[in-house]
Amino acid sequence: MSENKDFLRTIVEKDLKSNKYKEIITRFPPEPNGFPHIGHAKSICINFGIAKDYNGYCNLRMDDTNPTTEDTKYVEALKDAVQWLGFEWKGEVKHTSDYFPKIYEYAIKLIKMGKAYVDSISEEQMKEYRGTVTEPGKRSQFANRTIEENLELFEKMKNGEFKDGEHVLRAKIDMSAANMKLRDPLLYRIRHAHHFRTGDEWCIYPMYDFAHCLSDYIEGVSHSICTLEFENNRDIYDWVLDALELEPPRPYQHEFARLGINYTVMSKRKLLELVNGNYVNGWDDPRMPTIAGYKRRGYTPESILNFCEQIGIAKANSMVDVSQLEFCIRDDLNKKVPRVMCVLDPIKVTIENYEGREEIKASYYPHDVPKEGSRKIPFSNEVYIEREDFSENPVKGYNRLTLEQPVRLRYAYIITCKEIKKDANGNIIEIIATYNPNSKSGHDTSGIKVKSAIHWVDAKESKKVEVRLYDRLYKNEAPQDIEDLNPNSLSIIKDALVEPAVITQKADERFQFERQGYFYADPIDYTDEKPVFNKIVSLKDSWAKKSKKEEDKPKEEIVKRVEKKEVIHGEAEPLTQEQQILFDRYTKELELNNEVSNILARDEKLSSFYEQALKELNSPISLANVIANDVAKELKEKEITELKFTPSQIAKLVKMIDEEIISSKIAKQVFEEMVKKGEEPSKIIEDKNLVQISDPNVILPIIDEIIEKNPENVEKYKAGNQKLFGFFIGQVLKATDGKANPKVVNNLVAEKLK
Repeated sequence: MSENKDFLRTIVEKDLKSNKYKEIITRFPPEPNGFPHIGHAKSICINFGIAKDYNGYCNLRMDDTNPTTEDTKYVEALKDAVQWLGFEWKGEVKHTSDYFPKIYEYAIKLIKMGKAYVDSISEEQMKEYRGTVTEPGKRSQFANRTIEENLELFEKMKNGEFKDGEHVLRAKIDMSAANMKLRDPLLYRIRHAHHFRTGDEWCIYPMYDFAHCLSDYIEGVSHSICTLEFENNRDIYDWVLDALELEPPRPYQHEFARLGINYTVMSKRKLLELVNGNYVNGWDDPRMPTIAGYKRRGYTPESILNFCEQIGIAKANSMVDVSQLEFCIRDDLNKKVPRVMCVLDPIKVTIENYEGREEIKASYYPHDVPKEGSRKIPFSNEVYIEREDFSENPVKGYNRLTLEQPVRLRYAYIITCKEIKKDANGNIIEIIATYNPNSKSGHDTSGIKVKSAIHWVDAKESKKVEVRLYDRLYKNEAPQDIEDLNPNSLSIIKDALVEPAVITQKADERFQFERQGYFYADPIDYTDEKPVFNKIVSLKDSWAKKSKKEEDKPKEEIVKRVEKKEVIHGEAEPLTQEQQILFDRYTKELELNNEVSNILARDEKLSSFYEQALKELNSPISLANVIANDVAKELKEKEITELKFTPSQIAKLVKMIDEEIISSKIAKQVFEEMVKKGEEPSKIIEDKNLVQISDPNVILPIIDEIIEKNPENVEKYKAGNQKLFGFFIGQVLKATDGKANPKVVNNLVAEKLK
């Protein structure tokens, strides 16, 4: 069983202990009206995972109650997603349409019990009669029809004697219910449309709220797990099963927070708009957040599963940073894939003093990846390097090939630029270089010191490939419309060059193109005549936010930072022995994650700062996060002795975060002042009155005032609009200038709004 005892598993265990159910049965019930996306992956993991953990089973059921939007291609996409993620459903794929006859019988039963009626008012009247959150609704005059009249009309609806919208079947519950979902909800509507499974057999179709709970009951489902958006629907779920007086055991609905990811949309309507408007190349476009898109891009099932496990199962909606998903695929591929060389923007280098040809043996994996394998890289007097790896007029800090500065060709020799050739427009078209025969990698006796190694391919034996560089589909963190699309989400390079070993590999293999990122042979467009590779993800997050101050820096400063970062990006270089010792200690002993450990271990200044701070405070994870993110930015251009703050002061700052004296948000403000002035964090907090407010006696009067000023929102919240909870939290934080402790505020607001 999973070690992650989330609230859903706690419920399941309690139900098993009380003998409420003999067997745990869950279901994944998507509507087949689009391809499944990353949000569905979370639901798949939860439903199938819980069933597996408790020796039960999970059904895959298509909620096919809307014939106008559904298709068999979506059914196949859903089946493929579940199987690709490594799960199996029991028996055949199920469909709600399998139960149409039985659901119809249940509707007849409700009519006979006087708990359902055929309504004939217009859609506009229905909305008008529904009432508001503060006013009760008004029941239709047709609710007074006799049971006989309702049975007759409902049969005629079934027989196709009425037009779409002419009549509906409604439950007779309570038109004054606080939960507006209970104000005589629709159970059936007329829809003369061809169904992809049942054909034209039916012209009335059950509504989701009626069909879903009954399908669960028919299948013997114990736990109906769905997202928070269906929380208010739970009352209908229970009403239907209770009203029909169905024999126990019956299912119960439990909700969890749906997955939200920044820079991503997961509305099927918006995804369909992208597909139909040709903004993307189909549902499996590698930029799409669909399982098919991730699969084609080169994501692994393991990376998706790890992501879903990391984000956990919560009761409250929140936004996950897309970089966490990208980290999961990097973390997975780093331990698996071979390293090879590919040049995206080639410039020719002729090595005039090299004669002949040789094959250089090189490992596919760095020493810290426990895999074996090597290949032979052809080398001759003509190679290609990246255009950006040579600079005629280098800025300060440029570490690659220049007119004055030699560089190592990775796995091969050190070369020195002798001259450059240009075309009529002044563009460099060729570099003439010399090599040192005593500088071969692993056998270097030349004594020449170089600042970096660059990747390359042999001009005569390299293979031409098409490389598709994918970036995030949206440029905005919270995208809404087509206008938010990132115009640079796809760049195609048709004349990239790879070493020949890449082309001879088996299908479905991923690579790290050194210093470029992780790549995958496109499973659809790749051919021997035209190899095509998709970029899965960069080696590091290239979307890290730039500060306004950085944007205001002179261009030379920005270029300098970029160039320094480039050298780090070339870190297909293995960890040194000393770095590996630190990395192992950080991950195993201090339990830091791989990415933070890698950052600290590779940077001597950062690791030194971290070790000093650890002597002051035993909070390894909190310290590591602050140092790897905030302190690292300051140490890019400075030595530790040049900083205005000390490791001891950072330890004091982190201690106040741990003890909830200040929030992480306030800590950012304090850190900015420490960078400028080097003052003690406690003095900054005192001078600026930044102490976090956690005293309920201070916060409660503020909450009371906000509730008093917003009676309409209070009513709407109590009537079922759960999104307004965030409104009240935001108002309290705003009133306290962000100083109120969010955890305390959440608890107090929840208590007040009961």
